[in-house]
Amino acid sequence: MVVDKLIQIWKAKDLRKNILFVLAMLVIFRIAAHIPVPGVDVVALKDFFSGNQILGLLNIFSGGSMQNFSIVMMGIAPYITSSIIFQLLGMIVPKLEQMQKEEAGRQKINMWTRWLTVPMAAMQAFGMITILRRSSTAILGDISSLELLGIVIVITAGTIFLMWIGELITEKKVGNGISLLIFAGIVSGLPQAIQQIIVTFDQSQLFLLVGFIFIAILTVVGVVVITEAQRNIPVQYAKQIRGNRMYGGTSTHLPLRVNMAGVIPIIFAISVVLFPSMIAQFFIQARTAWIASLAQWTIELFNNQIFYGIIYFILVFAFTFFYTEVIFHPNQIAENLQKQGGFIPGIRPGRHTSEYLANTTHKIILVGALFLGLIAVLPLALRAITNMQALALGGTSLLIVVAVVIETVKQVESQLTMREYEGM
Repeated sequence: MVVDKLIQIWKAKDLRKNILFVLAMLVIFRIAAHIPVPGVDVVALKDFFSGNQILGLLNIFSGGSMQNFSIVMMGIAPYITSSIIFQLLGMIVPKLEQMQKEEAGRQKINMWTRWLTVPMAAMQAFGMITILRRSSTAILGDISSLELLGIVIVITAGTIFLMWIGELITEKKVGNGISLLIFAGIVSGLPQAIQQIIVTFDQSQLFLLVGFIFIAILTVVGVVVITEAQRNIPVQYAKQIRGNRMYGGTSTHLPLRVNMAGVIPIIFAISVVLFPSMIAQFFIQARTAWIASLAQWTIELFNNQIFYGIIYFILVFAFTFFYTEVIFHPNQIAENLQKQGGFIPGIRPGRHTSEYLANTTHKIILVGALFLGLIAVLPLALRAITNMQALALGGTSLLIVVAVVIETVKQVESQLTMREYEGM
């Protein structure tokens, strides 16, 4: 079955070119991720990241490029932050909400998102450099203001470069570009992680290793289940007479997925949960005593596994609902059904259909959001029991990888299906 699909992909010339182009872009990203900013002690940097859970998650989020202090060390986090800002504004500003429903409006919002990414990348780069300089003088050493400005400009340009690559990948319609960049960074670190486990393996850690394998399998199964699960809403089309022919009268269904948002809630949740600790580490050595105390308290609070797990769960849960509201519009679906002569049996067309779709979506998304949130915090719970740091980071990575693979495979399959219809 898999071999047949691969043969179909290879025979479809344009699809084959698109996939090869995406692979080439990912290779370019990985090359850029290994080009460090001059004057950085990479060994001291890796030691610093290995002892900090928050920065370890941030390193995963940047695709592994932050640990090398590369020219693309911030990854696409500033772009995601900008996207979150505009999507939140779209929920509260009526004009932006209306723009999101129109193609021209969405293009303009995308342009504003790109513009906002530039100052966001510069601020985050400056903040990260300041944190590293204050935490360990061995990482960067003494640098002048001009050198600092040059580093910030280079890192900002690296983020814009990745944003451009991500949009090019998305245009090929074989996966989400931003998700694939994060996926590539995670996968690139797997060989080193496996090698480290083999080298440092001890028989006393056998139980921990079995636990990690179990949680990995559970995560994969859980993500596949909630991604594939859907509820089919029956739709009936009325019969129409045109001339001497009768049209319509067919029955079909409207599929509503349990998890319409895919991997985006996880990415958004990680982005938001890292923000307070990042800001706090920036002010931890402030001259004002109460600011320094507040920063230290914030860092200790987010290092608390119970609090961190609760916040992580709430954010994943909330963003699953939030992003579904952004991409799923029951009013438009009800309007399109009414225009095409379709209706849901037992439900009146128009406003009643829209309300029915909205209520049904909220019920099934509730299940999906709870399940996704539990899967997200399950590795943290196992880490609390076993005190194994890799489980928390590895669980988050695995969650992203599985969701991205499923999303990409579905897009490729839809491309193949479309070509089959064109051939008919």
